[in-house]
Amino acid sequence: MEDEVLLNVSNITKTFPGTKALSDVSFKLKRGEVHSIMGENGAGKSTLMNIIAGVFKQDSGEIIFDGKTVNFSTPKEAQNAGVGFVHQELSVCPDLSVAENIYIGRVPTLSGGIIDFNKLYSDCSELLKLFKTNINPRDKVKELSVAEQQIVEIARSISLNCKLLILDEPTSSLSESEAELLFDIVKQLKNKGISVLYISHRMAEIFNISDEITVLRDGKFIATLDTDKTNEDEIIKMMVGREIGNLYPDKGGSTKEEIFKVKNFSAKGVFKDINFNLYRGEVLGFSGLVGAGRSEVMRAICGIDHKDSGEIFLQGKKLEIKNFRDAISNGIGYLTEDRKMQGLFLNLSIEKNISAADLKNVSGKVLISGDSEKNMCDKYKDKLNIKISSGKQPMGSLSGGNQQKVMIAKWLAINPKIIIMDEPTRGIDVGAKAEIHRLLRELAKNGIGVIMVSSEMPEIIGMCDRVIVMHEGSIKGIVSNEDINEEKIMFYASGKIA
Repeated sequence: MEDEVLLNVSNITKTFPGTKALSDVSFKLKRGEVHSIMGENGAGKSTLMNIIAGVFKQDSGEIIFDGKTVNFSTPKEAQNAGVGFVHQELSVCPDLSVAENIYIGRVPTLSGGIIDFNKLYSDCSELLKLFKTNINPRDKVKELSVAEQQIVEIARSISLNCKLLILDEPTSSLSESEAELLFDIVKQLKNKGISVLYISHRMAEIFNISDEITVLRDGKFIATLDTDKTNEDEIIKMMVGREIGNLYPDKGGSTKEEIFKVKNFSAKGVFKDINFNLYRGEVLGFSGLVGAGRSEVMRAICGIDHKDSGEIFLQGKKLEIKNFRDAISNGIGYLTEDRKMQGLFLNLSIEKNISAADLKNVSGKVLISGDSEKNMCDKYKDKLNIKISSGKQPMGSLSGGNQQKVMIAKWLAINPKIIIMDEPTRGIDVGAKAEIHRLLRELAKNGIGVIMVSSEMPEIIGMCDRVIVMHEGSIKGIVSNEDINEEKIMFYASGKIA
């Protein structure tokens, strides 16, 4: 029935300079439904969500929301109509309290305009009961975990009596237990009649949480399917328009030739007594729960973070790494998990991002060579299948998956001996994941040492020849061959010792 439909998107088209982001896209969202939008990076998912939420204006097409034709010109308009949007990059005010973040711009006041803090904290406490959380309304948001900050954003939307909540890659920075809490919250919202548009690249959670799935490809509508009447293979084929084959390339080919060694690495209160080696031809994985210290160890190896003690050996030679520049000059590249804040210059061009790690590669005697930058960009554009119209495009104009590929290109451009990939496929689509997985295996086969930190269990199991498992700053176990399975890894990740 038509009155069951909360949102009716008809024939939406949107063009940016040089790119047709959406072409004649249509779908319907029912009341109290969780509806997933799937597609490769660059398929138009975020553009479509931004149009629905009033961030962008469509070139043509119609949106009917809650029975009325709407043309939101600002996010505030959409918000007032009942559309809440929780972006992948959270937009909280870290120095304000939880309550102030949730009711920002509409805090209750006493006569004279003084904030009524008693009512503010009381209202906030009542709202937070929905989420079964111990978050204190008085806590500063910067003191919360990412998952808790996400709850604050969702609570803000609910406090505005939203009828539609858009969640964009909500679990990309969450642990498994935090993700389960989010799924419980989504189910509660659904039971209250709130509709949810859900964007994620993680197939398991899409099939766990959604009622319907709409697939986009290259800015076009492909299909809307009942979740219980489809499967992962069908969705993947629709997303990429081709058979993708195995997500993970064949393992094997590692030798017992040690090319990299970390000895007695410690940083007080962060990690202690870290010892491991890396063999030629292997992909070495680091696993563990959030907070286990995996990224901190990698950053210390590269001289980004402080260490109190420890030694590093590359092909038997001891290295002195005091800062990140020392690591790069010794052929060690580190691909950060936070590409937007730490990995890329979003306001600079793609060419300048790729050449940024080692400007000697593109410099003449005095000035940087534009031709050299262009040639380097063209080389990695083809090698990594980066979808761009020009290397002069600003980095911020690319989809998440293409940004990730540019960041990989930046570190390949230094001709690394060791490359450390921290969450290399976070927030990117299944097709781009498969390409990156094949690239990592190719790098290992060509003699480059590959270390991969990942929170995705299937990725760790599917990609790694050996897996080092950490818990609270210590190595608890190392698994290889048939022992690389979820049960064994979680045994060590929980702090148990065989």
